[in-house]
Amino acid sequence: MLKNLNLKKILFLDIETVPEEENYNDLSPYRQELWEQKSAYQRGENTPPEEFYERAGIWAEFGKIVCISVGYFDPNQAAFSFRLKSFWGDEKELLLEFKELLDTFFYQKSQLLCAHNGKEFDFPYIARRMIIHGIELPQLLQIAGKKPWEIQHLDTLQLWKFGDYKHYTSLKLLAEILGIPSPKDDIDGSQVAHVYYKEKNLPRIVTYCEKDVITIAQVLLRFCNKPLLNENQIVWTKS
Repeated sequence: MLKNLNLKKILFLDIETVPEEENYNDLSPYRQELWEQKSAYQRGENTPPEEFYERAGIWAEFGKIVCISVGYFDPNQAAFSFRLKSFWGDEKELLLEFKELLDTFFYQKSQLLCAHNGKEFDFPYIARRMIIHGIELPQLLQIAGKKPWEIQHLDTLQLWKFGDYKHYTSLKLLAEILGIPSPKDDIDGSQVAHVYYKEKNLPRIVTYCEKDVITIAQVLLRFCNKPLLNENQIVWTKS
């Protein structure tokens, strides 16, 4: 599969998420009850639901997307040129802008979405938040009724598993062992909510997200046994 992969028909992406409300007490009593039920297995009996709420961003029912960053190899350039674009701010607006991108430029059957752990996190999270906001899903996120080989999603984590379904490797670890510069040089996922709500520094989150997108593309290049991107080949563009 990777031997015949057309890299210029792939949209690489990463998302950053935070709890939908800043504080547990901002939830209605009923939402608090639902959160207690939803998080019971992960937090265990010894952690109160209010203390575990800082992790609410990982669930689409209790979180929201604050940034979607994408990258693609410019199809109009003979040499590799990797372009970045980010959508951030109001969640519904960024989802609509992202949908427009998919509907306009990445809608053909031969095109793919690629993320690290995308099949378990990024792709379903985006789809769920779109449904919550009443946004029609773009074709690339409509997987109901499709056979596995008909779904236009690539996942660098799944590729690295090689069929070992119990195995998990973070993007940071995968980058390190493959000789790719680590994207985690500023913040990590556990700090995104703090940066968003306390520091109110969304541009910092956007930069972090874009670096992950570059790393995902670099990982796929290594899987394809191709040279890594250098700084001169990366075009940083923001909406």
